[in-house]
Amino acid sequence: MTAALIVISGADHWTLKDGTRHPTGYWAEELVVPHRTFRAAGIDITLATPGGVAPTVDRASLTPDANGGEDGADAMVAYLATIQGELSHPERLEDVDPDAYDLVFYPGGHGPMEDLAVHEASGRLVTRVLDSGAPLGVLCHAPAALLAARRPDGSWPFAGYRLTSFTDAEEAKVGLAEKAPWLLQDRLVKEGARFVGAPPFIPHTVVDRNLYTGQNPASSAELAQELLQAVRVHR
Repeated sequence: MTAALIVISGADHWTLKDGTRHPTGYWAEELVVPHRTFRAAGIDITLATPGGVAPTVDRASLTPDANGGEDGADAMVAYLATIQGELSHPERLEDVDPDAYDLVFYPGGHGPMEDLAVHEASGRLVTRVLDSGAPLGVLCHAPAALLAARRPDGSWPFAGYRLTSFTDAEEAKVGLAEKAPWLLQDRLVKEGARFVGAPPFIPHTVVDRNLYTGQNPASSAELAQELLQAVRVHR
């Protein structure tokens, strides 16, 4: 059976530059849409977080405004309820063998900027998946996890890759750009990524070799389908 690993941030906040905490977690759409897509395709899914902590959902991602109305919000909550057992007891990221999976996916939310961006085990994992040729998907803020990756010589494995993420313009529109200690787009470019952004909040994905990136929550469905097709080809 095809197996997918979904690595979720364990953070429940992002520390802003004045030291205050911005409540956060994973963005529901970015987990639910790919999870539902993979499960419908018969893929066996494992969830993992740093330390095996139960991840926190960003409450803003469950509001009607974030889901096109009450029905959409109710559907999001209902789907999360069907996987609550997995979310309550995820695997420890530090213990995961990336070679056991045909596909690795990281959903976003501001959480990855707090923990996965500096998580050495996650950095080793994404490097291993990149080198294996298996599809590696990172969505919205999840490319922060790529920042923790390093070669033995200290170089960044993703230098020169075309990719996207939540952009500086999008951070400005949600009111966090001026408050942020750092911006993801800036950090990725500084490390050597070939950043490809699109206008704020429209679906946008970028594929470079086996790296699959999505710019924002609106990109969830498109990225999930691209990853599903990629894993079929890779197998």
